[in-house]
Amino acid sequence: MKKVTIGTDVRIYESREELPSDDLILMEKATEALGKSHSPYSRFRVGASVLLDNGEILSGANQENASYPLCLCAEMVVFSAVSSQFPNTTIKKVAITVKNEKLHINMPVSPCGACRQTMFEFENRQGSPIEVLLMGETGAVYILDSVKSLLPLSFDGSLL
Repeated sequence: MKKVTIGTDVRIYESREELPSDDLILMEKATEALGKSHSPYSRFRVGASVLLDNGEILSGANQENASYPLCLCAEMVVFSAVSSQFPNTTIKKVAITVKNEKLHINMPVSPCGACRQTMFEFENRQGSPIEVLLMGETGAVYILDSVKSLLPLSFDGSLL
């Protein structure tokens, strides 16, 4: 038997105010997107924004449905917008934040597994890493160099 440790490097900023200006702008856009969330059931709002290699910033928010499997995550919304509006661009960064109307979240929240896979596929397709910024309502901001850091034992099309 062999034991291997798989780790993830995370840069941690104690608050959004410590972020470099371009990252702060991207996180502010994700925060603004929270206002576009349709989350009448969970009251859990998610906002996501992406910075493209052409300088454009797009944002999206989660869209719930009474039939929960039909819900759209904020990450899926914004990545789909990139694919349809700017099909030949590269996503440089994604910022994701949350707000829960039931309780205050003061720590970063990571994307669900389906969003991790979707973002990983985009990263593979474009052939370059997508930096990931994660934040709760307040508190620290985590920055990862690549989506692959969120999905270290990933599954991709090369296996099909």
